[in-house]
Amino acid sequence: MAHFAKLGKGNIVLRVEVVSNDIATTEQAGVDFLNTLYKTRDVWKQTSYNNNIRKNYAGVGFKYDLSRDAFIPPKPYSSWILNETTCQWEAPIALPDTENSYNWNEETKQWDLNE
Repeated sequence: MAHFAKLGKGNIVLRVEVVSNDIATTEQAGVDFLNTLYKTRDVWKQTSYNNNIRKNYAGVGFKYDLSRDAFIPPKPYSSWILNETTCQWEAPIALPDTENSYNWNEETKQWDLNE
């Protein structure tokens, strides 16, 4: 199955639709199918669960960045930085370890251990 993200104002993803691979033999074929189905001229971009297309699987609220040709999730915290390679947001300091559970504390800009 092929997945397509409908873009709204500011290239924000409004929804994601599934189209059969028999129909979406190309991205344009999938876009044409969806616009014919809904009788619209909306902007659709193909996305994929395995992140082979446009860095990340699109979700509602994600932004499509034309210059990076990537879907970027909403920024979780104002201090986080966009990784240009993955187009994922990362904390300004690394997670201490993976054996414990942590939550990001935006006020202190640190990871707090869940106890």
